[in-house]
Amino acid sequence: MMLAGCGTRQAVNDTFSLATVPVVERPAATKRQILVPEPTALKTLASDQIVVRLSKSELQYLARAQWGDSLPRMVQDRLVQTFDNTGRVAGVGRPGQGLAIDYQLITEIRAFEISTDGAPTAIVEIFAKILNDRNGTVLTQKAFRAVAPVRGAGNPAFVTALDAAFAQVAADIVGWTLASI
Repeated sequence: MMLAGCGTRQAVNDTFSLATVPVVERPAATKRQILVPEPTALKTLASDQIVVRLSKSELQYLARAQWGDSLPRMVQDRLVQTFDNTGRVAGVGRPGQGLAIDYQLITEIRAFEISTDGAPTAIVEIFAKILNDRNGTVLTQKAFRAVAPVRGAGNPAFVTALDAAFAQVAADIVGWTLASI
């Protein structure tokens, strides 16, 4: 009887996920294995809240909306899926999965927000380093950024724009990584 009542409660927040897993083409496969640790991020981004930037120094969270998990965990999951979907790596995984890794993709989420300064746009910026796990040196590093316009109104439109910007960044990161190793 108690469980029946749970199904009738309305959710407090709409919950969203990053839906797009980009397709990345690469002509040749690699026998390398890649570890994708959870990205680092400032506290404002390292949560399940969706950030809206009102000005250079003022942030808010999108009302009545949240991510389905912490943003860094969702980004990690989508990067792993994107590598998997290429079919071009010997192995890709998260820490604790027992891979004999060759490289780590170290990432930092620098922006993952809706900017309302002017026409609303989604901005995603992730800084990435490829770390040679055999000798501990950084092979290469680069910042990736994408901007996508918000088309429409409401929370789904904001999240769709964030998803599009992230899909571009993820495709760029995975393509760059595969070309670098």
